Amino acid sequence: MEKENNPLSGYIMLFVTFLLLAVTLFLFIGMRNLIGLASLLAFLIMLPGFFYVNPNSSRVLVLFGDYKGTVKKNGFYWVNPFFTKQAISLRARNFDSERVKVNDKVGNPILIGVILVWRVSDTFKAAFEVDDYENFVRIQSDAAVRKLAGLYPYDNFEDDEAEITLRSGLDEVNHALELNLSNRLEIAGINVIEARIGYLAYASEIAGAMLRRQQATAIVAARHKIVEGAVSMVEMALEDLSKRNVIDMDDERKAAMVSNLMVVLCADKDVSPVVNTGTLNH
Repeated sequence: MEKENNPLSGYIMLFVTFLLLAVTLFLFIGMRNLIGLASLLAFLIMLPGFFYVNPNSSRVLVLFGDYKGTVKKNGFYWVNPFFTKQAISLRARNFDSERVKVNDKVGNPILIGVILVWRVSDTFKAAFEVDDYENFVRIQSDAAVRKLAGLYPYDNFEDDEAEITLRSGLDEVNHALELNLSNRLEIAGINVIEARIGYLAYASEIAGAMLRRQQATAIVAARHKIVEGAVSMVEMALEDLSKRNVIDMDDERKAAMVSNLMVVLCADKDVSPVVNTGTLNH
């Protein structure tokens, strides 16, 4: 598990190093070459121990395969020169995946991509549980998207019982995607801040057919509303004429009036009026 390391201040050790360098020069001047050489060697060995940590960054310290902790506090430090110091960023990162072609729940080929916002929360897991945590994020995001697409239909054209679809149920789908990715990336110490579908469309081979189907569905729905409104208007017109005794019509005349009003109200184009100069029966 991750543990925090608090190393020595680099400024203090920098002063010690410069002091050691001064002693080395003094020894060489005093012709004490053997002691001066040892002092110079100690000076050179101490130099690799210096390092710095930027804000929202960290350094994982390892000594010959033994994990010694992680430095997260920004500053200038000095540690054992034999430590290896792996830099791991703690900043939030964006990942916009490539658009992959997968089949939805009912088998339709679709193109889908995900936008992921993530950051490293456990440096030990990120450094030692997986080979390359950045590549791990990319591969697991692709796997999560493929699994998600197979759980929901793109739309409810062929699955009338589907309450959640990829196109309409974005909140539920994004929540499921975020939960899936969180479980997958936990092994690498990755915290998923946000995950959502960034691109969604039918694959090119069926996009035209599905577009025509969507248009037909929209036209049918619009016609249904038009007819429903027209029926209400005709009913209201007949009731008003009957209440006001404007004209006394039998069933045949009512049928003719209903037919004419429905044509006028439901027609796609403007209706050209026909003026009848005869009687109502001719």
